[in-house]
Amino acid sequence: MKQTTLRDIDPALARRLREEARRRGLSLNRTVLLLLRQATGLIRPSEPEPSGPRRFTDLDHLAGTWSVQDAEAFDRIIEGVRKVDKEMWK
Repeated sequence: MKQTTLRDIDPALARRLREEARRRGLSLNRTVLLLLRQATGLIRPSEPEPSGPRRFTDLDHLAGTWSVQDAEAFDRIIEGVRKVDKEMWK
């Protein structure tokens, strides 16, 4: 991904961006990216921001992927090792 540095951001704009980020419950960087996408027409202003963490698939061909059923089966199998032995941690 590319990075861009913005210079000469006046205090009023910086304050407004921080307020907007706080209002949206997002980081300042994510807020600025969202506003830029809206301003350039990549997404409509009325569209909600995609929620949840971004999902990358560029290494799937190396590591493979699991189906939902495989992941659920794995979670069931290792359920016992996720328990903390309270006596051991005293």
